[in-house]
Amino acid sequence: QVQLVESGGGLVQAGGSLSISCAVSGRTFSDYHMGWFRQAPGKEREFVAAMNRFGGSTYYGDSVKGRFTISRDNAKNTLYLQMNSLKPEDTAVYYCAARIARSASYYDGTTYDYWGQGTQVTVSS
Repeated sequence: QVQLVESGGGLVQAGGSLSISCAVSGRTFSDYHMGWFRQAPGKEREFVAAMNRFGGSTYYGDSVKGRFTISRDNAKNTLYLQMNSLKPEDTAVYYCAARIARSASYYDGTTYDYWGQGTQVTVSS
């Protein structure tokens, strides 16, 4: 059974930075393509960022491009999201997700097999 556990969320002022993590257990971490998604109250789930198995390719949503950076440490079985220049509209529950399939769209949450429980990120104005 694969488990994903996010951590590192919290409250930060606009313009600030925050880093969140996702620890993965239960299977070889490098088997998985990984992604970050977020969902704000009353809104649909939104793609944030994704990375392929060995970190050679990254993908970002337009709203976070240039401000957020996804990374992974396969030796530590951990996925990261560094968030800079945060805005109030970045406030959401952030979820990490994992999947095996390589050919599916990284942007589509329905292509992911496993999800974490989420971590709240709140950006105050």
